[in-house]
Amino acid sequence: MSWFKRTVKGIQTPTEMKREAPDGLWYQCPNCKKAMHTREHKNNAYTCIHCNYHEKIGSEAYFKILFDDGIYTELDANMHSGDPLNFVDTKPYKDRLRSTEKKSGLKDAARTAYGKMADLDIVITCMDFGFIGGSMGSVVGEKIARGIEYALKNKVPFLMISRSGGARMMEAGFSLMQMAKTSARLAQLAEAGIPYISLLTDPTTGGVTASYAMLGDFNISEPQALIGFAGPRVIKETIGKELPKGFQTAEFILEHGFLDFIVDRKDLKDKLASLLRMLA
Repeated sequence: MSWFKRTVKGIQTPTEMKREAPDGLWYQCPNCKKAMHTREHKNNAYTCIHCNYHEKIGSEAYFKILFDDGIYTELDANMHSGDPLNFVDTKPYKDRLRSTEKKSGLKDAARTAYGKMADLDIVITCMDFGFIGGSMGSVVGEKIARGIEYALKNKVPFLMISRSGGARMMEAGFSLMQMAKTSARLAQLAEAGIPYISLLTDPTTGGVTASYAMLGDFNISEPQALIGFAGPRVIKETIGKELPKGFQTAEFILEHGFLDFIVDRKDLKDKLASLLRMLA
C-alpha cells in the first residue's frame, strides 16, 4: 500500500484558457544572461540593470535619449545610395540595398538630425549598424558633410556617433573618398571654433576609425566598446605576437591615450551638456 494517494486531480487548465507572455515583454542580457522587463531595460537607456552591459542600439534610440523630449528634425532623410560600379557579389548591390532598406526601415547607414539637448542646440549624425554593418559609403559621408555644413552655418556643436565595420566595399574608391571629405569638413569646423565631439560605440573599426571617428575635439566612448582599425586576428598575424588582454577595448585605448574619457550611456546626455557648456 502506497503512503500517498492522490484523491483529487491536480490543477488542469483547459487549453483555451492558457495564456502566454507576449513576445518582447522580457529582455535577456547577452552578457550576464539575466532577464529584466523590456520597459525597465529601455528606461535604463538600453543597459543591463544587473551588469551594465550596453546593448547595441541605433540612431532612433540615441535620438530619443539625447534630444529633449525625443523631438528633432532630420536632415536629408530620403537620401539613398546609388550603384556607380554596378557591383555584384553574392547578389547585385542594388538588390542588397533594396532588401536592406525594407528589412531595416532605413535609407542608409547614417542619419543626421538637429534639435535641443538639455536646452542646447546641437547637430547629431548617428550610424546604424543594422544597415550593411554600418558601412561607410557615399551617402554616409555626404550626410556627415551636410550635418557639419549645417553646424557651420548655424554655429552649433556637432556630435558624431560612430558604429561601423568600416568602408563599404561595394562602392570601392567612392567609399574611401568619404574619409577625406569628412575630414576636410571637420577642419572647417575647427577653424570656425565650433565644438566637435566624437562618440565611439561598439564596434567602431576600419576607415571610420581612421578618419572622422578619431578627429574630435573630444573623443569619448561607451564602456567595453570595440575600437580599432584592423581586427585582432590580422594584427596578431602581422606582428607575430600575442596581443595584450583587453586589446582594442575602450578601456585599453583610454589607458593608452587615444580617448579622453568613457561615459556610461545613462549619463551621456548630462555629460555632453556639461562639456558643451564648458566650451561655450
